Amino acid sequence: MAVYAIGDIQGCFDDLMALLDNITFDPRQDQLWFAGDLVNRGPQSLEVLRFVRDLGAHAVTVLGNHDIHLLAVAGGHARPRRNDTFHDVLQAPDREKLLEWLRHRPLLHHDATLGITMLHAGLPPQWDLATARGCAAEVEGALRGSGYHDYLAAIYGDGPDQWSAALMGAARLRFITNCLTRLRYCDGEGRLALKEKGAPGTQSPGHLPWFMASGRASADMEIVFGHWSTLGICDAQGVHHLDTGCVWGGTLTALRLDATVRERISIPCRGACKPGND
Repeated sequence: MAVYAIGDIQGCFDDLMALLDNITFDPRQDQLWFAGDLVNRGPQSLEVLRFVRDLGAHAVTVLGNHDIHLLAVAGGHARPRRNDTFHDVLQAPDREKLLEWLRHRPLLHHDATLGITMLHAGLPPQWDLATARGCAAEVEGALRGSGYHDYLAAIYGDGPDQWSAALMGAARLRFITNCLTRLRYCDGEGRLALKEKGAPGTQSPGHLPWFMASGRASADMEIVFGHWSTLGICDAQGVHHLDTGCVWGGTLTALRLDATVRERISIPCRGACKPGND
């Protein structure tokens, strides 16, 4: 059995099919890990959702910020943005079944056998694996429970910007969600800098990519993540970055996880957005 992690698809279904042909994916025995943002910006969010859902146990998916935004818009807790392209999902006859499936995806996946953890964006420097798993489970519980509309109604916003175990309620859930689905940079004190979105070297003074934070408690982990299309290829410091900008006309990337050497396979993508539209 081969295990591949794949970066942000964002509705680029045809490119996903081309990548799976390239790696000769066998849905009867292989497994795919998706690093979040299955939907939005690309042209075929509905096809992507249906395909990944129908893979059943042969797919593992963590939620990204665009996936959660779809759930919030569908629930009436956020307005569609000008560049949103998931209207096909909202108008689909199987809409509710797809949204129910999406709402039950995790925010973090850890495979003890492979020793690899997957999330969409990042971890604050204070979190080790146990803390990260516990915090992810809190949000998963809120999103899967009967009060999930309350969670979606309170999820937007950049604060609080620093972790404390004493955080409670909506503020705690928002912080956890922002880390796992939006984080790129933080400062030397571990404060999130969510407005910083560019490639390393463009950020404000005093900010570093989350995985370069001094004393990071997750430094002993091997982490697969996406979200940051301007970061480029990164296979260092225990992290593997997989969002290589398919929707922007870059590539769609798979990383083989079950082999001793972490082999990358990428295919060129046609792109559905121009840089700067996100």
